[in-house]
Amino acid sequence: MGTRVKVTTVGSSVGIVLPKDVLAKLRVDKGDSLYITETPDGVRLTAYQPDFAAKMEVAERVMRKHRDVLRKLAKS
Repeated sequence: MGTRVKVTTVGSSVGIVLPKDVLAKLRVDKGDSLYITETPDGVRLTAYQPDFAAKMEVAERVMRKHRDVLRKLAKS
């Protein structure tokens, strides 16, 4: 089940106010950035940047593959 929010005026723009429990689930606070992604079911609101997450997955694969070399470099 979803959480209902209302679109409201914020200064000269419009926005939504997120309830405290939603902010806690997203692990964000005032001033943090959120990302809106279109999906086949509508839109998704996340606290991470999908492009950055994809780059991190590649970095993790490289680190796993070259774990021994990285360990030796860390000891230097």
